[in-house]
Amino acid sequence: MAENSVPDLPPVNAEAAQKMWSEYLGSRGIPLADAPHHVAESFGDNPALADELLHEMLHGTKRATSSLASDYAYYNERVPQPEDHCIVCDGDGQPRAILRVLSVERASFFEVDAQFAAAEGEGDLSLEYWRAEHEKFWRRTQKSIGVDWKPEDTLQPGGELVLERFELCWPMEHAD
Repeated sequence: MAENSVPDLPPVNAEAAQKMWSEYLGSRGIPLADAPHHVAESFGDNPALADELLHEMLHGTKRATSSLASDYAYYNERVPQPEDHCIVCDGDGQPRAILRVLSVERASFFEVDAQFAAAEGEGDLSLEYWRAEHEKFWRRTQKSIGVDWKPEDTLQPGGELVLERFELCWPMEHAD
């Protein structure tokens, strides 16, 4: 393994994710035809980070996440919107929880405030920790696609951050 590289996330167990989604919809009395938009994915870019972030969601204070708007364009993915759902998987690609997006904002790296950093639920919950860790994360993930990323990139149109706040809604013992 190259220096500073991390193991890749395994694919999502699509069959298990679909089963969890069906159970969730059934528990809420939502017909499949009326189901909100959803994705199934792990947070982070490696198994250990996915497990750490999932643990913070299930047993800690993580109720927000941030991503690069440019990643959605690069991977041809839909930018999250309020009421979207996400089946969150662990570092093995197994679905463990479902969250509902409450709000989505765009901001530069420098506009993220201490309240949002704390809502991400990571480290010591400080803005300083958030900035240091997210800068390392985005430099690493962008390098993997050939981009030399820096925080100033978020000042450019299309380069900003996508800031999501969410609530846990499944399984019931972890629901907000």
